[in-house]
Amino acid sequence: MSTSDKLLTEHNAKVVVLDFINALNTENFEMARAQLHDNMTFKGVMGERNGADIYIDDMKKMKFKYDVKKVFLDHEDVCLWYDINMGKSTIYACGWYQLADEKIKSFQVIFDPRPIL
Repeated sequence: MSTSDKLLTEHNAKVVVLDFINALNTENFEMARAQLHDNMTFKGVMGERNGADIYIDDMKKMKFKYDVKKVFLDHEDVCLWYDINMGKSTIYACGWYQLADEKIKSFQVIFDPRPIL
C-alpha cells in the first residue's frame, strides 16, 4: 500500500469512527447506524451485541456520551481512549474499532467495571 493510500484509508477510518461517536453524543441514531455494517459485532466488559440494529436499539436506551481523549490509527483500525458518561458514572475506557468498506465491522470496549457494579 502506498503512503498516500495508507493516509487516505486512515483518514476515512478516523472520520467514520468519529462521525459514529458524534452521532451517539447528539442522539442522532440514524447517523450512527449509517456508520455500521449490518452484521457488525460489539464486545464489551458487560456483554456482546451482534447486529447493527440490536446495538443501536440498546444505545437509544442507554444514551451514553463520549468525551474522546486520544485517537490512534492503523490502516482500518481505530483506537479511541475516552470518558464514557453513563449517567450516574463516568468511566475511562478504550475502544478498538475495525472497519471494512468504510463502515465499522466490529469493535471492542474495555474498562474497569467496578464503578458501575
